[in-house]
Amino acid sequence: MSSSAASGHHPIAEVAPLSLCAREPHVPADRLVAEMVPPPRFEAARFDTYIPDPNQPSQTAAVRVLSGFAAGLGGAHASGAGKRRWFQKKAAAPAGPRGIYLDGGYGVGKTHLLASLWHATPAAPEQKAFGTFVELTNLVGALGFQQTVRTLGGHRLLCIDEFELDDPGDTVLVSSLLSKLVGEGVALAATSNTLPGKLGEGRFAATDFMREIQGLSSHFKALRIDGEDYRHRGLPEAPAPYSEEQVTKAAYATDRASLDDFPHLLEHLSKVHPSRYGALTDDLGAVCLTDVTPVPDQSTALRLVVLADRLYDREVPVLASGVPFDRLFSEDMLNGGYRKKYFRAISRLTALARDAKGLVDA
Repeated sequence: MSSSAASGHHPIAEVAPLSLCAREPHVPADRLVAEMVPPPRFEAARFDTYIPDPNQPSQTAAVRVLSGFAAGLGGAHASGAGKRRWFQKKAAAPAGPRGIYLDGGYGVGKTHLLASLWHATPAAPEQKAFGTFVELTNLVGALGFQQTVRTLGGHRLLCIDEFELDDPGDTVLVSSLLSKLVGEGVALAATSNTLPGKLGEGRFAATDFMREIQGLSSHFKALRIDGEDYRHRGLPEAPAPYSEEQVTKAAYATDRASLDDFPHLLEHLSKVHPSRYGALTDDLGAVCLTDVTPVPDQSTALRLVVLADRLYDREVPVLASGVPFDRLFSEDMLNGGYRKKYFRAISRLTALARDAKGLVDA
């Protein structure tokens, strides 16, 4: 990156762009709870706006099953929470799976369907929660386990997007949390690229935690969704990376754009908890990156995946110079246990790069 851009001075304009590296957001616990709703990209998601691929009958079937699931969540809370008197015995939670688990490849519309389920469930917004897996685990960290159970236990529905188990601690924590919530009568819905019985496979010694993994699996009925990545279905190839000068010029010409050197940004992400990456991207009009290079290690790569998810959720275009996004991750990474996460990140960053094309053409 040129010294003039790095220092925030450039002859293109008097006002320098924003910098993600200069942001160190602190997110209070009440914001974590309040923001457990579908992200901006999916505010308008509904079952009737999901366009099934006619060649993939499982997509049409998913809409039908989820619509029925939502309708079945009407009426009183399953455990009677909030209506029992002190002398009344708590009603037993329904037998069998209390949730639906959407399994499928990246880009088949699982998050759209999950958000549609949230919107279609006949309950007040404060009785429904929607968040990514990392946001849920961070909520436990902020509130404590018992307070999280009390906070979510009166909900009718908890939607968990991008359900993945990256370490044994998360496995035990989430297994215990979901068991408690199901016992309180909370319905569950989750999306993932991995079947519930295979969570953790290729990432840690999953066999040592099979009881917790099988416990998680017992809460869900798996619903397979087949198909191609809709983000690239019938669309032109993503634009090639631009020059550093083009990216810098666009950053200065775009309202609320950020401009960062990619290696410096990766270093900064290591100092910010992934649960704060949403706040890191607050109010951005675009993200401009110079000198994009392949990520150096798996920890860095997983942080970048979370940032890509938050940018995609918020529909923030990404303009970059350097290597193309499909060369961010090494062959070893793309063949390893986190490969589905990396392919999702490539897919989403490619879509955001396509959205950013107009920043240069304008």
